[in-house]
Amino acid sequence: MINRRLTPHLLARLDQIPAVALLGPRQVGKTTLALEVAEGRPSLYLDLERDADRVKLTEPELYLADHVDQLVILDEVHRLPSLFQNLRGLIDRGRRQGRRSGRFLLLGSASIELLKQSGETLAGRISYLELSGFDVLEVGAERLDALWVRGGFPDSLLAAGDADSLRWRLDFIRTYLERDIPNLGPRLPAATLRRFWTMLAHHQSGLLNAAEFARALGVDGKTVAGYLDLLVDLLLVRRLPPWHANIGKRLVKSPKVYVRDSGIVHALLGIPDKEALLAHPVAGASWEGLVIETLIAVAPDGTEANFYRSAGGAEIDLVLTLSGGERWAIEIKRSLSPKLEKGFHAACADIAPSHRFLVYPGRETYPLAHGVIAMSLPGLADRLQNAERPR
Repeated sequence: MINRRLTPHLLARLDQIPAVALLGPRQVGKTTLALEVAEGRPSLYLDLERDADRVKLTEPELYLADHVDQLVILDEVHRLPSLFQNLRGLIDRGRRQGRRSGRFLLLGSASIELLKQSGETLAGRISYLELSGFDVLEVGAERLDALWVRGGFPDSLLAAGDADSLRWRLDFIRTYLERDIPNLGPRLPAATLRRFWTMLAHHQSGLLNAAEFARALGVDGKTVAGYLDLLVDLLLVRRLPPWHANIGKRLVKSPKVYVRDSGIVHALLGIPDKEALLAHPVAGASWEGLVIETLIAVAPDGTEANFYRSAGGAEIDLVLTLSGGERWAIEIKRSLSPKLEKGFHAACADIAPSHRFLVYPGRETYPLAHGVIAMSLPGLADRLQNAERPR
């Protein structure tokens, strides 16, 4: 059992707020974490993908009124969006009776309906947490290569071998395309969506060019935007926005796009193991995506993530602005003897970061010119998660 870093944050939210929504893609470990929490307090678990559990909620206020002293865990809650209005009434009634926290834990594999419905009905009553796949602080530095190659989904990372891991990821992709996405409502051709997902993997860490994707798929730009919005809402793809400020320079305005799990990138591209990955052109971009996802996952609450690129070639792979205003400039290299280009230093002169780091696959921490510190991914992740206390 690998302990999840999010556990203490989840317990703290449940002790403060009536409802907590735990969001994340399928098979990322939400149910396992919720059941672990349930072991420590009186709880009721309902899986809304099961007909029997949905029938129990035909009259939700009557049924849930019998469980007011329990934490009610509702798995795949987006399958029953009409429930949110009932939860509002139950929460408000419980508040008047002194039950102000720890009433509901809502698990969702997609943020589309969940965020829309809860945003309308549960404002001020719900808090959101996102559970990603395993990160390097959870699995340890000795498993970093396996995490990179296989990704952070538990069943993929912990598979008996690379072939078993790849088979699991291919099945995961197929299940999403053929079952999960249609169940959420959109009637999209699975073959076209898979092509688009694969194109995004080839384009990992690149600037979004919807027109280019549209031409390749034979659809219009609005259709491509719809496909991308869907994968972003399903927490499978990240749009990293550009950093903007009035600094008197022309800045890139298009976001960068990343398939969020490196193991899914490799499965989409048919890369079976580390040897094949190191020989593939996507290796550097895949490593960059892993670093970005890790650092965003461990960053303190309220951190804003961007990249910086000017028309003149100044560029920073990741700019993290912490809630207190501290700004970290992070360059990412897949080399044991990394070198910084002039563009990074020029970009730092533009945005004046508080800290400058270079992440590389080595283990040592050492200083470089112009105040830059070279660090391993585990080292920088640990430093970042401790940057602001309390979280």
